[in-house]
Amino acid sequence: MNILIAEDERDLLELLHDNISREGHTVFVADNGREAWEIFEKEPIDLCILDVMMPEIDGLELIQNIRKASEVPVIFLTARGDDTDKVLGLTLGADDYLVKPFSMSELKARIQVQVRHLQKNKREDNSPLQQSVLKCGELSLHLNEAVCYKNNQVINLLAKEYLLLKMFMENIGHVYTKKQLYNAVWQEEYYYDDNTVMVHLSHLRNKIEDNPKNPIYLITIRGIGYKLVNPTQDQIGKTHV
Repeated sequence: MNILIAEDERDLLELLHDNISREGHTVFVADNGREAWEIFEKEPIDLCILDVMMPEIDGLELIQNIRKASEVPVIFLTARGDDTDKVLGLTLGADDYLVKPFSMSELKARIQVQVRHLQKNKREDNSPLQQSVLKCGELSLHLNEAVCYKNNQVINLLAKEYLLLKMFMENIGHVYTKKQLYNAVWQEEYYYDDNTVMVHLSHLRNKIEDNPKNPIYLITIRGIGYKLVNPTQDQIGKTHV
């Protein structure tokens, strides 16, 4: 990461620079708030470590400038442990707070927490949005509403039927055993072979199939389990005849 450190104590600034650089980060340093702000405007900074009491512009004013432009994590350093100062700093947008003197290992741990947050947010930003509607043939499952439609007509499902269908529609073509279905939907261990899963699957099939005795969606794989498939247009057409 690109880390900006603003600290007016030169010895501490050098110590911070050396230790954090050894962690593999690119470190920019400033011994006053104005210089820190100039660096922030020019460089792609990922995280800021700011002393509260600095010449030119203090840390509290600096974070206000930063927050107008960015939501990068900010860790405050201060020689004062007054709760009022902490609350003010956090209110202005600080993500963490360390009171001097502090150990370098503690600061590194605080930085690592912010790194994990940034990585998590980046993964979420880069991941596709959760699909809110699942489709299979004429079936559509609206996850936000927990409602199933077939050819735009609502199909009334019981809770376990909905969860079974959701599991199948999220993994079309995947074969599930009765044990896997039971463990996932009932969230209990499957200790013995009863008819619970089969009864619910039979009810589900009666609701989503035009001809439950000749299903085109929920298929039985004899001796193994069940899977949901995308029917062909010919299959759908035959059920409408």
